Amino acid sequence: MIFCVEDDDSIRDLMLYALNAAGFAAKGFPDGKTFLEALRDQSPELVLLDIMLPGEDGISILKRLRAEGNRVPIIMATAKGTEFDKVIGLDLGADDYLAKPFGMMEMVSRVKAVLRRTAPAPQGEVLSHGGIQMDTVQHLVTADGARVELTLKEYELLRNFMENPGRVFTRDQLMTAIWGDAYLGETRTVDVHIGTLRTKLGRCGTAIETVRGVGYRLGVRP
Repeated sequence: MIFCVEDDDSIRDLMLYALNAAGFAAKGFPDGKTFLEALRDQSPELVLLDIMLPGEDGISILKRLRAEGNRVPIIMATAKGTEFDKVIGLDLGADDYLAKPFGMMEMVSRVKAVLRRTAPAPQGEVLSHGGIQMDTVQHLVTADGARVELTLKEYELLRNFMENPGRVFTRDQLMTAIWGDAYLGETRTVDVHIGTLRTKLGRCGTAIETVRGVGYRLGVRP
């Protein structure tokens, strides 16, 4: 949800139309009072905040929000040539600014850029199976608490198994999933990599089971 705080009705309507057309949900507010009231009930992803507002101005609102610890991304809308307002806004914690008059495509582009910049860092997904743990963001694998150094293909094989515990994969399926359709090697390559993977995992390597006549799986029970 994007909040647009703009006292000019026609400009606010145009901003809301452009944001909706770009796939964002958006709400408009004609002044700081209605905006602050709405902020008590809903936390937006970003705020487009005009500096020149009736009643409390945008700089004062920005200062208040940052003093309260509210870190919602804010793009200030300033009159063309008012460099002082831009500097003050950025110093007080604004994330970006738009100089009026601005185009709607530029506004949407700035909104997307600020959202990308302020997005929280991805949390590492940790896959676990018995004594094996895999952090898919750091590409870190441990077995019984000890770090295991894997090649890329070994890592991809293990991840494939850990994301599908109990599922049996044929050698051909593993070849396609890990090496790709264009790979011209033999399925024996899979057996070799499974063997080295088991060895590196130590005691935990027994979790990778051979299904005779079919292929391999990660045992359902760790």
